[in-house]
Amino acid sequence: MPTRKLKDFLFDNRVAHQVIPHPQAFTATSVAGAAHIPGKEMAKTVVVDLDGRRALAVVPANRKVDLERLRQATGALTAELADERDFIADFPGCEPGAMPPFGNLYGMPVYVEPHLAADEQIAFNAGTHTEVVRMAYEDFARLIHPKLVDM
Repeated sequence: MPTRKLKDFLFDNRVAHQVIPHPQAFTATSVAGAAHIPGKEMAKTVVVDLDGRRALAVVPANRKVDLERLRQATGALTAELADERDFIADFPGCEPGAMPPFGNLYGMPVYVEPHLAADEQIAFNAGTHTEVVRMAYEDFARLIHPKLVDM
């Protein structure tokens, strides 16, 4: 089941979505395959530190975050991957590495790669390594107000 926080948020905002169970998988590309979702629709949520402040960088499953491009696009002086040990407590109810890209639920800005925004649907980890949530990208953008950043 998606995390209570995510489930309640989607319900409270009356967002149509689908929860897709899948065999346990840990990488974004293996999750996409296990859930039978095109890799271009599967979002990978990466926790980054921009000038020491946490943010979420969201890219297609088959892409890596280009930290230098992210740094330049956000005007940050530094951009680095956050250490999971340092941020896991920031995502209560989520399994490590399965955070949904809803930074607003965790007090973090969200930066999305434009390729994800070009698709009608977006899919992402539901807080577990065995479920994915799929919804309209338009609804995701309306709820999250992400900044589009070519990274």
